[in-house]
Amino acid sequence: MPASTTKSLRVAVLADSDTRWKWGSLTANRVSPGGSDIRLDGFLLRGRATPTARQLEEVGVRADSLREVTAVEFLRELGRAGEGDHDYDVVVLALVGGAVQAVLHGLARAWEGRSERPLVVTGYVGVVYEKLADGLLLRHGADLVLANSRQDADRFRAVYEGVGADAGSVTEVALPFLGGAAYEENDPCTVVFAAQPSVPESRKDRTYLLERLVRHARLHPDREVLLKLRSKPGEHTTHIEELPYQKLVQKADPPANFRLVYGHMGEVLDRTDLLVTISSTAALESLHRRIPTVVLSDLGVREALGNHHFVGSGCLASWDQLDAGHRPAPDPGWVARQGVAAEGDSYERAFDAARLRITELLAARKLPPLAPYYTPVTAPGYLPGILARHHLGPDGSPLPGAPAADREPGPVRQVVRRAARGAYRHGVQRVAPVIRRMGEL
Repeated sequence: MPASTTKSLRVAVLADSDTRWKWGSLTANRVSPGGSDIRLDGFLLRGRATPTARQLEEVGVRADSLREVTAVEFLRELGRAGEGDHDYDVVVLALVGGAVQAVLHGLARAWEGRSERPLVVTGYVGVVYEKLADGLLLRHGADLVLANSRQDADRFRAVYEGVGADAGSVTEVALPFLGGAAYEENDPCTVVFAAQPSVPESRKDRTYLLERLVRHARLHPDREVLLKLRSKPGEHTTHIEELPYQKLVQKADPPANFRLVYGHMGEVLDRTDLLVTISSTAALESLHRRIPTVVLSDLGVREALGNHHFVGSGCLASWDQLDAGHRPAPDPGWVARQGVAAEGDSYERAFDAARLRITELLAARKLPPLAPYYTPVTAPGYLPGILARHHLGPDGSPLPGAPAADREPGPVRQVVRRAARGAYRHGVQRVAPVIRRMGEL
């Protein structure tokens, strides 16, 4: 049952991609009350973006246990009250909004009638630049909805209060993966472009960005120019990547000082002198370490790109300006509102409010039932479809035929599952673009 002390804490993290596993597992460690001895059990939600072993290794977070599950399997695991290893103090849902909502309803059903239950925490993996209301309302119902900055906390509360939902769950923290050594110049100067899987989407725009990066490398042969990629062909992360840069670069004929790199973003930033991106959360990691950071304006400043989030940051610039030697100066007020570039120990203290809230709720032992804003009454035309995608009925209970949780899949089933996932990724990255081009003829 939920612990009344902070000496030992059992935490379950359910994640649906490599980036959300990184956020969820690091968040679990950041917000755990001081002095806690944490046991972290990881659950990877089975789907198109389930991380590979390589992606998990790149994230670099270790768990006491880690396995792949469906939503129904996870709910059955969490519903086994009082059965040895099946009790948790805290559950972190590091998922896309629809999956969070489904699991919240499933947990509410699984814990129905229990006098005690685990604390449920959720939030966002990075910059929230689209679907603010939709994503937030799908996360409503968790005990804590974490906001990664003061700006986000204000926006989150405004949305909840605006629809008449309880905003007490909104808790200001910071991105859990900020840190690393403060910036020092490197020799040679290293320029890093942090690529994103789905921004921009079109071949034309992605080819343009690659050509400009290669041109920058040719204009500055004394610099190292790195294209930092999130995943290898065949892997997926939070968003689908239909046109991997690895394929586009084959026709670019880059110079010797241009390279593709993978690996932990923090390690890449250790050797970065200029971080360039469209709207990646890597920009916030870079700004936190005071590395010169550019958010590109070449394709416009648009909501579809996410770079509108950086309006007022002082970081917007074009490749023409960078080629000419421009280095932006971030606006201190904007940076402070994003919870980055914190002075002294203020970054660590950014998690104090969450730690205190978790301590208080765990001490209370008896928590109220989970109560999401969306119900069959408030959203009868929306909620059932969200729940059905995860094999749950309108009341949050598993639908007939949902996967069983009491057995591991046999070797044949595992092979079929891997083949199906590979076929899906092949369809996304190869077949779908061809069909789309044919449709444009």
